[in-house]
Amino acid sequence: MAQRSPLHEIHKELGAKFTEFAGFEMPIQYSSIKDEHLTVRKKVGLFDVSHMSNLWITARDAEKLISLTTVEDASRIANGMSQYTELLREDGTIIDDTIFMHLEDKYMMIPNAGMASTVTGWLNVKAEEHDLCAKADNVSKDYVILAIQGPKSGDTLQKLTDVDIKTVKFFGCMYIKIANTDCIISHTGYTGELGYELQITPAKTANHVFKKILDAGKEFEIKPIGLGARDTLRLEKCFILAGNEFEGGKTPLEALLGWTVNWDHEFIGKKAILKQKEQGDFKRLTYLECIDKGIPRHSCKVEKDGKDVGVVSSGTLSPCLSKGIAMAYVHPDFREKDSILDIIIRNNPVKAKVVKPPFVKKDWAENN
Repeated sequence: MAQRSPLHEIHKELGAKFTEFAGFEMPIQYSSIKDEHLTVRKKVGLFDVSHMSNLWITARDAEKLISLTTVEDASRIANGMSQYTELLREDGTIIDDTIFMHLEDKYMMIPNAGMASTVTGWLNVKAEEHDLCAKADNVSKDYVILAIQGPKSGDTLQKLTDVDIKTVKFFGCMYIKIANTDCIISHTGYTGELGYELQITPAKTANHVFKKILDAGKEFEIKPIGLGARDTLRLEKCFILAGNEFEGGKTPLEALLGWTVNWDHEFIGKKAILKQKEQGDFKRLTYLECIDKGIPRHSCKVEKDGKDVGVVSSGTLSPCLSKGIAMAYVHPDFREKDSILDIIIRNNPVKAKVVKPPFVKKDWAENN
């Protein structure tokens, strides 16, 4: 049986339609995906993302454990800051992408949905193997995670706290009271818009916070947002979805995450991706915007003159652009900007152009 968010009954009251995702029954939409999508781009939306996970990493060598098991040197991340990174296997393929937060003498890590046990186990095994005094604890069931995203997200939260929200730096994190409730806030998100995420424990207190945020955002026309719009929003900004973009075992170099790798420290998988970097002959994530009508989907083939050159990892109809967009792993010889490729949709070739990310630029809402 699928797990449910502690906010499940509120979602039902708000008219949510539900779907199962990574073992969780979560809202996919309340009104429509397009309506919710544009609400976040232009105003503000409230997401329950409690299908994500929460780990505390503690003890003397917590920093060393994170540095060993991710591509980031955790000693670089100051107290009160967070970092996007990946955990790798020895062969350089990605176990999961994650954000970790440095909160005083410990770290909170946020694995993807369904990955809490895998990541917790991996961290604890590696701590033991390398004789590190560090421990990862899976506390996912103790937390609700809310994401407040959109141009009016800061104004909405400001009504509910005495802290100046503008002092929370991009990728900053801190303990805070929102609606008189203790939370951890981070200036992060998965939409490409101004946004914040709240980690709330005990989980039962999140009902109060969720309702207060909806009340505070009424003047900005806030709406609850489901996973459907979360997916279209992230794809327009070319953000990775782990279950799609890492399917089959991908490295940071293949997923165009080389910018996240701090090469100046030792970490699990480093030798493998250094070797791959030297060879260079591997498929890489590529961004395709449809010229012909068609909606690309996960696993659609990508061809050039009838030759198989890649495969779509994520695709959708962009609500902002009203055209098909896709991320695909494509052979390096066919990735040049403005190149024309065919995405095979229902056995029909649909012409698409290679473009630079993101599909939807930062100023889109100001001009539409």
